[in-house]
Parts: sequence; structure tokens; C-alpha cells
Amino acid sequence: MKKKLLLILALFLSTALVLGACGSSDQDDPSEDAGSDEIDNSTGETTDFSVAMVTDIGGIDDKSFNQSSWEGIQAFAETYGLERGTGFDYAQSDSGSDYLPNLNGLVQQDYNLIYGIGYELKAAVEEVAKNFPDTYFGIVDDVVEGDNVVSINFSEEQGSFLVGVVAALATETNQVGFVGGVDSVLIKRFETGFVAGVKSVNPEIEVNIDYAESFADPSRGRAIASTMYSSGVDIIYHASGETGNGVFTEAKDRVKNDPDAGVWVIGVDRDQYEEGQIGDSNVTLTSMIKRVDIAVSDIAVMAMNGEFPGGERLVFGLEDDAIGVADTNEEAFTDEMSQAVDEWMVKILDGDIVVPQTDDELADFLEAL
Repeated sequence: MKKKLLLILALFLSTALVLGACGSSDQDDPSEDAGSDEIDNSTGETTDFSVAMVTDIGGIDDKSFNQSSWEGIQAFAETYGLERGTGFDYAQSDSGSDYLPNLNGLVQQDYNLIYGIGYELKAAVEEVAKNFPDTYFGIVDDVVEGDNVVSINFSEEQGSFLVGVVAALATETNQVGFVGGVDSVLIKRFETGFVAGVKSVNPEIEVNIDYAESFADPSRGRAIASTMYSSGVDIIYHASGETGNGVFTEAKDRVKNDPDAGVWVIGVDRDQYEEGQIGDSNVTLTSMIKRVDIAVSDIAVMAMNGEFPGGERLVFGLEDDAIGVADTNEEAFTDEMSQAVDEWMVKILDGDIVVPQTDDELADFLEAL
């Protein structure tokens, strides 16, 4: 299945001339919807296949995985000439109570494929998918059983390990930090991967860990960052959605008040270089890139072409170019860091090291160092 995904991705990104099929929300079977008529985008024709998403409470402009998902849907829509509101759209969730009505609302609008963005939407996607077996659904960062649901997961621990390597090479205080959103199986992969990467370079580096218990609380993120920076931490990796915006705010304010403050942020999910800009300086050391945009657009193409991977759990990692490390900050991201990332990446891909995903696995990993 991964080979098929990669082939579709190559065609989608390099030529934008994918031959697809035109869906119809009036038919009962979504696979029949997606396979009714062939189209040729080189002629400017469009498809009536439609796709939408429901955000988690981080929101569409969280500068993280909700935003990345929306960018993937927008790219798909642009390629196939879809109109906002009929061919593609999103529903914003301001609280957990919005998940079910948002999903049901998009079903009633006859969208062929509907994504729930984030593991917190799992229960809602499970319920709605059972009630509407003729609609396609996707869940990001969790697993939902069902022939009309695809579960989209990533090897976040791999990318987190690599930015941990960068942090270990960049720290001047031998103290780095990790700020998580909600303590969960998912975010634990970010945490353990990061710690493993840091300790693989220098076991003596201290890693401070704290959780905001929210993906939508920038003020809490800022407060945690303030405490960490004040205690001697000079680099913070966040995996906290919109909460991480507060980490950036604290770092930028410190640099604004003292250009020699020497504090950095490692972004998550997408390249957060722009978020770190302050005048002529930038506090974004690097970012762990998780290409949710590629995954959602890939699967939309598959669904449109009658090849929806329903009932499958797809895991995207380094081998799929779906996990990476940003080198946008050319002044901060040195050649030494780039070379080290490449070397450790090869070790991961070759299976020489298996990046831990849980506390128990991390303990075993560190004991073997």
C-alpha cells in the first residue's frame, strides 16, 4: 500500500495531471461515486468529488497540524478545480462538544470524504462513520475500525529524535525542554523520541518536560516556557498545537528585550520558521515536519479514483518523506547539524536503531546507550 501511495504522490506532485474519476453524492456507494467518469485536469475540467475536514479545538490557523491538513485539502481542491463550500470546506471546533455536530453537518452537505483532524475526534468519527456507511471518513493520529474509515498515522518519534539531535548540538546550557499539549499516547511519541535523540548525542543533557493539558491555551504555553527559560533551558521543543504559539511568544519577547538572550524554539508538524520571526532575528531553530498535508491530499486522490483504503491504518514516516526536519533558519541550522541529522536518519532507516515510543521503551533505549 505504501508503494501505491508513493506512486500516487509522485504523480500528484510532479505533474498535476492525474487521471481521476468524477464522484456523485447522489449515489449510495461512495466507491461508485468516485469511479463514474474519467477526467483530465490538463484540460481544466473539474470533478464533483468533494472533501472536507473537522478541526480539533486548536483551530484552522493553529500553525500546526490543523493548518497543515487544511493546506493539503486546499492543494487537492486547486488541482481539481473545486469550489469552496461545495467541493471543499472545513468546520471549526471550538470545544469537544462541536465534533459530532460538525461531522454530521458535513455529512448532510454530501461531502464524499470527511476528515477528523486529531485523536480527540476518534469517538465522534466512530459514531458518525457507523451511522453513514456510504460516506468516506479519515481520522488523523488515531485508529478507527470501519470499512469506510482510513486511519492516518505518522512516525512522529522518528522526526522528534532527529530534532532532539539538533537540540543537543545547539544547546549552550545543557538544558533543553519539551512542552506537550495533552499527555497521551500520541504526544508521548514526540516526547520519548525527542529525549532519545538528545541523549544519543549527549547523555548528560537535562531534558525538562511539562504538559499544558491543552492544545489551545497559548497563555499556558507561554507560562511553561517562561519557567523553563528562567531555569536555564535554552531550547524548547513543543508538540502542543496552538498552545505552542505561547512558547514562541515568550521566546520572541525575551529576544526582543535582550538580543543576546540565546533562547530557541523547535516547531512541530509544519515548518514554523515564520512563527519565530522577530525583526531581523528568528527564534525557530528548526521544526519537526509532519506532512499531514501530503497524507490527506494523497488519500483524497485515492478516494476520488475509487481506491479508498477503507479499514486500513496507514503509517507515514521517514521512508515516505512524510517526516522531516526543517533547515530554513540558515544562520542557526549549521552544516554540522545537517550532517548529523542525515547520519542518524540513515541509522533509523537501516534499522540500526529503533526510536522509542513509550516510557518503557525509552528506559530500555537509554540503558543501552
